[in-house]
Amino acid sequence: MSQTESFHCKTCDTTVSKTETRRTETMGGLDPMKWQTLCCPNCGNRLKTVFVGDESD
Repeated sequence: MSQTESFHCKTCDTTVSKTETRRTETMGGLDPMKWQTLCCPNCGNRLKTVFVGDESD
């Protein structure tokens, strides 16, 4: 995933860059050391869940 990737929030109709997103732990039993949820900094809506771990694990 590129640092310049942007995400559009359908809840508050805002487009934010990856660096502007708020990162939170995932839900549903995903390993928080391998996955993060990117959320809108304006309204908190989930934008995307991304893999951040080492694939060799």
